[in-house]
Amino acid sequence: MTEHANVETLLEALPYIREFHGRTVVIKYGGSAMRDEELREAFARDVVLLKYVGLNPVIVHGGGPEITSYMERLGMEVRFHEGLRVSDPETVEVAKMVLLGKLNSDIVLRLNRHGQPAVGLSGDDGSLFEIAPVANVEEVGMVGSIQRVDVDVLNHIAADYIPVVASAGADREGNSYNVNADEAAGKVAAALGAHKAIFLTDVEGWLEDPERHDSLISRATVEEVEAKLGSVAGGMRPKLQACVDAIGGGTQYAHIIDGRQPHSLLLELFTDAGIGTMVTP
Repeated sequence: MTEHANVETLLEALPYIREFHGRTVVIKYGGSAMRDEELREAFARDVVLLKYVGLNPVIVHGGGPEITSYMERLGMEVRFHEGLRVSDPETVEVAKMVLLGKLNSDIVLRLNRHGQPAVGLSGDDGSLFEIAPVANVEEVGMVGSIQRVDVDVLNHIAADYIPVVASAGADREGNSYNVNADEAAGKVAAALGAHKAIFLTDVEGWLEDPERHDSLISRATVEEVEAKLGSVAGGMRPKLQACVDAIGGGTQYAHIIDGRQPHSLLLELFTDAGIGTMVTP
């Protein structure tokens, strides 16, 4: 890239930096961006940059592949039903160990190392999430849906630190549940009234035909998403539902972007082109 192009890129970013200064951005972190070492480093640098230029990033993460890997190493059966991990109490215990003991602390340490202090927490901390069992509990076991998000603890932390939230929580009786990380990010964005909710995934965005990479839907309203939600299968469905949840709570824009692309977060936020799918009210 020439010096002129470097300057043009900075000038292109300036109005976006000005617009987003002081705004909260909830980032659902997962997929390849969380597993590939170079992408993990790029993500940490990008989030630290957001904090330095005046945004308030809040990270929400899951850890499905890592949980599966640890369960297999422990000789535990791994089963899914309609995209949800079938979870007995032992599965939930392993999931929380992986989410909090490994993944959450890894993300926090990486952000710290790149120059911004981060604080890790889960839905249990500060009673952040109030969980109830999902409707099809007979099929999936200890899988929970978030009934309420108490953002007091997040607001306190975000004033000085980058909050990193693991998608796990408990009900009022103290029973722990697996929680879908997309749902958690959407509900957190709604409760915070975030300016944007951004979901990193392993495809270009919402594809009208998942088999055709040229069928990207680059922009859709909540009404258009809801009309098509019933026909969407796989991991894209909870992401789209989370976009609807976020905007229903007051988030202005929700984005589904390709986390396999280095610095996709910065490209979405600070360039004219934008990438992936944007959902609007």
